[in-house]
Amino acid sequence: MLEVDKPTQLLAYVGKEIGVGDWLTVDQKTIDTFADATGDHQWIHVDVERARTEVPGGRTIAHGYLTLSLVPQLGRSVLSIRNRARAINYGSNRIRFIAPVHAGDRVRLRQTLKNAEPIEGGVRLTWNSTVEVETDGKIKAALVAETIVLGFD
Repeated sequence: MLEVDKPTQLLAYVGKEIGVGDWLTVDQKTIDTFADATGDHQWIHVDVERARTEVPGGRTIAHGYLTLSLVPQLGRSVLSIRNRARAINYGSNRIRFIAPVHAGDRVRLRQTLKNAEPIEGGVRLTWNSTVEVETDGKIKAALVAETIVLGFD
């Protein structure tokens, strides 16, 4: 894990892989809670019995946007900024859902700092963020996204 004191210190890391985070298991309870929060109760996400017979692999599939929403949580094991005033998600330039995340799979984040631009009071950070999934003993990209965060000293 990379540790820095202030967000502006990340200017020195542009173009570098910052790290690979810890694994997190995406369980059915998390998928169901996300379905309730978003109103997306499509059966491939929430119907365990139907998924057993109709989904390749026999397990429900996490929402793509659930996988994307885990980026900040997963990022806490990649980077620590000890003294920041605040951080704000600014958006995404590109998001692709490459492979499914099934209930019970583990995911982790791999991040490279693509760009860092000084802004008033801090820095705008553009990340190449890849959520990797471990399923059936294999690790592959589940999501790739260019995410943007504003970090204030």
